[in-house]
Amino acid sequence: MHSAHEGALGHNMRVLLGTAYYESHNGGIEIVAGHLARELRLRGCHVTWAASDVTPPPALNATFGEALPLATWNITERRLGLPLPLPSLRSIARIIRAVRDSDALLLHDALYPTNIVAMLASRWLGKPVVLVQHIGAIEYRNPITRRLMSAATALITRPILAAANQVVFISEAVKLAFDDVRYKAPPQLVFNGVDPDTFKPPAHNFDRACVRAKLGLPADRKTVLFVGRFVEKKGLYIIERLARLRPQTIFALAGWGPINPRSWGLPNVCVLSDLNGLTLAPLYQASDFFLLPSVGEGFPLVIQEALGCGLPVICAAETARADPAIAEMVVGVPINADSAQTATDVSQTIDRLMMTGEEVRGGAAAQMRHDFVRRRYNWSAAARTYEQMLRGLIARVSDRDATVAVTSR
Repeated sequence: MHSAHEGALGHNMRVLLGTAYYESHNGGIEIVAGHLARELRLRGCHVTWAASDVTPPPALNATFGEALPLATWNITERRLGLPLPLPSLRSIARIIRAVRDSDALLLHDALYPTNIVAMLASRWLGKPVVLVQHIGAIEYRNPITRRLMSAATALITRPILAAANQVVFISEAVKLAFDDVRYKAPPQLVFNGVDPDTFKPPAHNFDRACVRAKLGLPADRKTVLFVGRFVEKKGLYIIERLARLRPQTIFALAGWGPINPRSWGLPNVCVLSDLNGLTLAPLYQASDFFLLPSVGEGFPLVIQEALGCGLPVICAAETARADPAIAEMVVGVPINADSAQTATDVSQTIDRLMMTGEEVRGGAAAQMRHDFVRRRYNWSAAARTYEQMLRGLIARVSDRDATVAVTSR
């Protein structure tokens, strides 16, 4: 008779995937998890995706995957912009059963309450965990929020990182932020992938004016694009100052969240809240620059997408260090407490980029960025790495159990 662990080493490894939300929430971490879920299923793994039912779950393949929507209270996101949905008692029981029925866990970020429950259950039930840490410390402007997050990082994130069988970082910057943690195994660096056939420079017959008209953007003005949730850590307060500083520049903001850029009352700010994937790519292609002044985020997927579309990227200095290989393709700007100074620095950076026409409109520079993204960021390769990690951990658990069984006779 074969054990469950021996079966997992064969074709249908059972993986419990944990995130705060599903990809319909349109957050970067959830979109990453969705790509990995599909790639792991293509590699023969059975994926159960546990996340809050705040937004609809994906339609997973019935043979290799299923969704486990969890009833949660999402008050922290609605009130504070913090994506920390709290599971109900029934959802806690469902998470524990899902851990019991899995061979291994692939959890995205340590601080989400649903993932904390899964991590505790895995310790109790002896199931190995690969923990993917996307974000580091976030310096919120509100001192109360800043202290709460600092305490949560010290009391929850760091101990969970130390308890995981294998930790993966998606950014060199985030890895360095937790350099003092005593890990069970040396942490690994695995970059997220990008779909290069979707996120690519505009074709020769691309009608920029027509695309902009459909998106409600002027055809004859420089356009700075932001993609992400409308929350403080993304640097929306800097973009507001920047938009006031540059009234002739259009700021296209694609996303949604508790901050409402429409309330700024600025005619040069255009909000687009219903774009994703295939519908988002033309917006990248029709823009002149990409801006993401966020902090504590590691390596947001939208930067890779923007590079794939050939856009010049302006981001926080710490984000520019996420992957040393992109140093020559992105411009890092220090993000500090003085938002007026930061906005001025970003504005001057835009002026410098505008002086080089090829950088703005594409050509060889755009194609170079796309070719780099195609070579370096691959979903299939990332999923293969995760699968190998998970199967290796399961094998070690199986060997340990076999040793215990022999010595106990």
